[in-house]
Amino acid sequence: MVVSQVSLNGLPYAVADYYDLLARNAFGDFRTLIEAVTLHPAMGVYLSMLGNQKPDAARNIRPDENYARELMQLFAIGLVQLNADGSVKLDGQGQPLPTYDQATIEGFAHVFTGWNWAGGANFNQARPTLANQVLPMQVYAEQHAGGSKRVLDYPGATLITIPAGQTPQKDLADALDNIVAHPNVGPFIARQLIQKLVTSNPSPQYVARISARFNDDGSGRRGNLGAVVKAILLDTEARTAPAADTNGKLKEPLLRLTQIWRAYAATSGNGTLNLQGASFIFGQGPLQAPSVFNFFSPGYAPPGEIADRNLTAPELQIATEYQNTQVTNYFFAAAFCYVPVPFPDCPAVRPNTVVLDTSAENALAANPAGLVDKIADRLLAGQISAGLRAEALAAVDRAPVSSPTLRAAEALYLIASSPEFALQR
Repeated sequence: MVVSQVSLNGLPYAVADYYDLLARNAFGDFRTLIEAVTLHPAMGVYLSMLGNQKPDAARNIRPDENYARELMQLFAIGLVQLNADGSVKLDGQGQPLPTYDQATIEGFAHVFTGWNWAGGANFNQARPTLANQVLPMQVYAEQHAGGSKRVLDYPGATLITIPAGQTPQKDLADALDNIVAHPNVGPFIARQLIQKLVTSNPSPQYVARISARFNDDGSGRRGNLGAVVKAILLDTEARTAPAADTNGKLKEPLLRLTQIWRAYAATSGNGTLNLQGASFIFGQGPLQAPSVFNFFSPGYAPPGEIADRNLTAPELQIATEYQNTQVTNYFFAAAFCYVPVPFPDCPAVRPNTVVLDTSAENALAANPAGLVDKIADRLLAGQISAGLRAEALAAVDRAPVSSPTLRAAEALYLIASSPEFALQR
């Protein structure tokens, strides 16, 4: 449910509050989350729902369809109908069945009219302030489309046309209820959360189990995201040893960074964890996605073996040669320079420089096996391959015993920049 600072530079409070909104609702109710996202001014500006006017044929005004499209396509149900296990439903000619058509988009676009910055005397006078950047958008009835509105049609839908003459708030509630009750939501959300948390290529059975938990958390409640995340992480496919080369996922570069920071109790002189410029080094930064499609597509498959096997590897979409070099160079700097005792040629440590606590590694420098195992425990949960362990031991032995910081840095850099650390299994 992406907004991006790239397009919202003039609204810092709205952007920060949107991030907080996602954190507050991450383990809550999906329906509550969808409404909060829909009415947040950061999303309103980003996908142009804020300021969306009712139709006026004389002035050639038609409601903006941007948010209507992306809410369905990216945030809730996707483009095609899905079975409970995430597989695509096909028609008699073997073609995917669409989830919605242009009439549905237009219907939702009419629902999302009349909303603007909170606190204005009227729709046209609503303006952003420091205060209303963190307030839900306000509806101004004079700019809300009052006619009937076509919404999603699917088995079990309680209504497919919102009747004319309702309040804007009732129109919005009916529209969001219509989306959240769609049978696609469970498998659509389940597969993407599994991809982010466990594996890029979950089995249909895994998706079906999580979809079922989305539909019913065991108490009859639908959309309990806390129960969904718990089910994902405790599922058999998440907890058993990987048995195939399709298990696991590539870690996002920014998550590799935060893992190292956490493993080594990273701190800075002024107490901040500075991520300024992260997007240039890691291809990612908080709320800095290049578009509403985020940093990479959940369906991305790099050409070659992965695509030929009909598999996906979403994070590889940003794994360019340039980016991989930048990330590796950062880990070199982290191991040799962003440590309690930097090497002589390193740049000066500034108040906001994030420094790793490698004192335990330095203390083990005279014991190469203990040093390598300590780093492997921190970064690889102890699951280091024989080949990587041998290379790390050799790197340690090439440095003199009299230079414990060099020994620790060599081993840390080699393991942090290895494919094994980049892979989560």
